[in-house]
Amino acid sequence: MTDLIEVKTADLVGHGLDWAVAQAEGLEVFLAGPQYKVPWRVFWKKRGQALAWDVLYNPHEDWPLCGPLIAKNMVSLHCPQSTDDVWAGWIITGQGEFCQGGDTALIAACRAIVAAKLGDTVQIPKELMP
Repeated sequence: MTDLIEVKTADLVGHGLDWAVAQAEGLEVFLAGPQYKVPWRVFWKKRGQALAWDVLYNPHEDWPLCGPLIAKNMVSLHCPQSTDDVWAGWIITGQGEFCQGGDTALIAACRAIVAAKLGDTVQIPKELMP
């Protein structure tokens, strides 16, 4: 495993955010190294009835991955009120209210999930930071 660094949940972006969401959801993920001018990425083993295959795990930009997470975690989304504003995602649990912003609805939702389950700071592989 690579070295982990501590990052504020509100600062998570890209595949670093994907890694944190996977940790919050208890998924077993792994990193694929840079190749062909593509940076480090997060993958998971998707399992069917008889097969397992490696799949890119990118809920920060993929509605089919993030949509079920939004429903499962009951994330409320609020759209920007001006061109300078950001999306807001929040989750209310027995432990409190967790609100996070993001440039897109998916980023805000992912950050809210991470904040609700892992807190205001998380550890991610240093390779995933921009």
